[in-house]
Amino acid sequence: MARSSSAYERELKELLQGDRATLQRYTRALGPAERAAVGRAGDAPFLVVRAAGSLGFDLVALRSEFAFPVEVKASGAETIHFSAASGRAAEQLEAHRRAVDRVGLVVLYAFRRVGHRSGDPWRLFAAPTGRRTGRMGLLARRLPVVDTTRHGNAVLRWSDGLPLAAFLHEIAELTDDGGGRA
Repeated sequence: MARSSSAYERELKELLQGDRATLQRYTRALGPAERAAVGRAGDAPFLVVRAAGSLGFDLVALRSEFAFPVEVKASGAETIHFSAASGRAAEQLEAHRRAVDRVGLVVLYAFRRVGHRSGDPWRLFAAPTGRRTGRMGLLARRLPVVDTTRHGNAVLRWSDGLPLAAFLHEIAELTDDGGGRA
């Protein structure tokens, strides 16, 4: 059964919000260390708002230490080329970059590999940005950046992304309490 892109947005939203049923379902295919990292999301959840259409981002994830606009992409292919679809995704990437550079945030690109059956199907990337400081800067330096082809076109290569479990582990490491409420 095919799922719409909004279904993947909802899945990521529920995971980041720490929805227990979604976390339990999601962690079944993960190893013990990954399962623990994702499970901690239930103890230190984000407030996640679906922002499609209004802000130009799909989701906005908020916590006392972090705020992320999130663009959700889903594909059965290993690679998503931003030059496809008349370059709309490339224009969107540039608009996102300009918007967050003004306020010091980082745009996350969340790539859900459709049909991926074993392990963590989500990979996270940061949009290219200016220099960041504090916790946002530390996290931004730990995230792989949206890559570019030799022709200068943006591209997401799923295998190069940071798994969602590893991202949640990084978030926990960058907070004073290692993953609990700050």
